Amino acid sequence: MSDSRSGTPGNLLTDHPELYEARFPDPERLAARWTEDTLRRHGAGPRVLDLGCGTGRDAAALHRSGRTVTGADLSEAMLAHARDHHPGPAYVRADLHGFDLGQGAFDAVVCLDSSLLYCHTNDQLDGFLASCRHALAPGGLLVAEMRNGSYFLGRTDLLDRPAVAEFAWQGTAYRSHTTLTVDRTAQLLRRTRVWTTDDGSPPAAQHSAWRLLFPQELRRFLTAHGFEVLELHDGPGPRTEPRWHHGELPGTTTDGDRLHVVARLPTP
Repeated sequence: MSDSRSGTPGNLLTDHPELYEARFPDPERLAARWTEDTLRRHGAGPRVLDLGCGTGRDAAALHRSGRTVTGADLSEAMLAHARDHHPGPAYVRADLHGFDLGQGAFDAVVCLDSSLLYCHTNDQLDGFLASCRHALAPGGLLVAEMRNGSYFLGRTDLLDRPAVAEFAWQGTAYRSHTTLTVDRTAQLLRRTRVWTTDDGSPPAAQHSAWRLLFPQELRRFLTAHGFEVLELHDGPGPRTEPRWHHGELPGTTTDGDRLHVVARLPTP
């Protein structure tokens, strides 16, 4: 759910959740169905924390699957929208860099659409994983889906030219030009998105970044925090091409542009 996780003030999508859902429609709730399938395959308990829940669409879909869901986000606008439009879960404000929602309060922590990659530094990533460990009951799962840092080793197809998107919302036509660049020193994938509209508003440029995590680096962080890595693969998933279909099992490679991880907190 993209910019909703960064909590950046003055962000067009974060400040207008309805616009976000118009720009990124998910009528089939594919991300939530993939998550539910993953949780069921690994026998996860019912209590789920959707960390970086954005507009609440996935949290509400998991709630309808019979789970007790808490959605957490840094954006107050997103949380207000979630409470009004996607009821069922409890919604709370929390920073993924460090949070405390109760020790052992959840059977699974879910972190979708590259939310984990807003941990730009090692300290932030350590804070995230320490918080997850505190939040999970013994045997609990961490399920995350994100960009794959290793995809950018020698590949430039996502960097060569801006990605252009157009859509209409409430009678206004929106157009975005999104450019990705690799900051090798900071190990970040930086994004500049320029919005233009047909209503006479001046162009708006917005900036964000994701940590470029490599599969074995992620495995090392997880094991250092006491997690057992159960799955680490590039697909199929909710944002891969081709996309995941119900019943498909995870692959064994980590070469694609998305990365999926399932890790378990061992039982003492």
